[in-house]
Amino acid sequence: MKKIVIFGLVSGLMLALWGCTTASQRDKDLNQPAMLEPKVIVKFSDIPVPANFKLLPMDSYSFESSGIRVALLQYVGKAPAEQVITFYKEQMPMYNWNLLNIVEFGERMLTFDRDTEICVVRLVPRGNNILTIITLGPKSRPNQKPVK
Repeated sequence: MKKIVIFGLVSGLMLALWGCTTASQRDKDLNQPAMLEPKVIVKFSDIPVPANFKLLPMDSYSFESSGIRVALLQYVGKAPAEQVITFYKEQMPMYNWNLLNIVEFGERMLTFDRDTEICVVRLVPRGNNILTIITLGPKSRPNQKPVK
């Protein structure tokens, strides 16, 4: 009986200490805005996606042939829109993408380009989540005649 009481006291003390550590960590996390980390496995290695965002495969497609890439990729995750904007503004230049503009109209849209491609990142609020829609395609050539 004495062993059970001692075991109970030790277990209770350990849980109390663990709870204090968790609470202090939680308070620390609330005081500092968390930075979004890039996902390790992505559809295209040169287009980053926040780590906690999940691909919606039924709403996405991609095509790649002879150096031409076309995609519409949809991801969903939880993060404030401002954090996601900061994520793309910081991460895309690391992959040689140049920010052309940011448009805000309830939704947010960031447009990037590089040599032969253009990439548009749309952020659409969905309740507590952000739907991130990434479109990728080739740039049109200035001397190219329009299709009739």
